[in-house]
Amino acid sequence: MATSARHLLVVDDEPHIGLVLRPLLEQLGYSVSFARTLDEARSALRARPSTDGLLLDLHLPDGSGLDLLRDLRQQGGTAQLPVLVITAEGEERILREARRLGAALVTKPFSPTKLTHRIAVMFGDAEEQRGEPQ
Repeated sequence: MATSARHLLVVDDEPHIGLVLRPLLEQLGYSVSFARTLDEARSALRARPSTDGLLLDLHLPDGSGLDLLRDLRQQGGTAQLPVLVITAEGEERILREARRLGAALVTKPFSPTKLTHRIAVMFGDAEEQRGEPQ
């Protein structure tokens, strides 16, 4: 599938993340929308069930991104939605839970190159590099 057909929902409450990611991702051919809360993310996913991937922060104003991830994994159509958790979280228990729920991880701060590679890996367009930091 060509990347031009892929829609990414970015769930992050930090406005600068959107300012940085939108031009980068759109230049790569992705369609991008944003949500700043869990509630906005749930609404966006209901409104656009054809979302191809989710970039998800764990710390949001109305709860944890892990709650949304758990909900997605229990639902029919979104159970297999590729998710890349973008977080500054360093607590291993939380990161382990995100991995257990099938999410890939990238930690803040991240370089644009690292993020785009992780998105390509998430979609199966690139291979994970051995020894690559999360």
